[in-house]
Amino acid sequence: MSDMFSLKGKTAVIMGGNSTLARSIIEGFVLHGAKIASVVMIPEYAQEVEEQVRALGGEIKSFIADVTDLESVQTAADEIEAWADSIDILLYAPGVNSSTPFFELEPAEWDNIMTVNLKGCVFTIQIFAKKMIEQGTGGSIINISSVSSGPPLSRVFTYSASKAGINSITQYLARELAPYNIRVNAIIPGFFPAEQNRKILDEQRVADIMRHTPVNRFGEPSELQGVCLWLASEKASSYVTGALVRVDGGFGAMTI
Repeated sequence: MSDMFSLKGKTAVIMGGNSTLARSIIEGFVLHGAKIASVVMIPEYAQEVEEQVRALGGEIKSFIADVTDLESVQTAADEIEAWADSIDILLYAPGVNSSTPFFELEPAEWDNIMTVNLKGCVFTIQIFAKKMIEQGTGGSIINISSVSSGPPLSRVFTYSASKAGINSITQYLARELAPYNIRVNAIIPGFFPAEQNRKILDEQRVADIMRHTPVNRFGEPSELQGVCLWLASEKASSYVTGALVRVDGGFGAMTI
């Protein structure tokens, strides 16, 4: 059973590797043998992630790309391909949130959130899936969705719409890429406080969340490691694709 979750000999590409949740997932991957290609937008973001991985005895290399600039993503993918023996796992973690009310929303903000959260995901997968197909060994693609993907949460209109899109493309691409033995799944995290959502977590908001969450607490980033490891493992989840896996403390099981 221990071999079932082994990622030895696998390379995991982590888009947005400096984010709170991505860094925890990286830790889980490293502890099970994966080599990490961490893709960050700003070079200064890379150092802490590299130190974290090396402290665990893992192998990592950082690459610079901005998902709003697809040429930079293509360049990073080419560099990763030259560095790695194979590209086996892709985790798409970048995300932008906003609590701008609907009638105050400007096109520029809408475009930015949709570009980072959805368009960036679509075309990053396109770029890396082509490489997985060319290498002929299959792979696992994991997208980070959200409980706001449906039904949508109040106060995060654009973010909710973008994450609903993530669910849709995940299921579509599961079918599209299945003939190449590439599995595509998404994780639907509940409330894991991070920089992008702390600004909307006022006292009333927290109380509302807790009333709707059976376990009555926020998630810890480490609690995403197991499900990501499962979805990344070729042996453990070989028949799992197109799945939207909730890790939300029961939030999605509740109404009122």
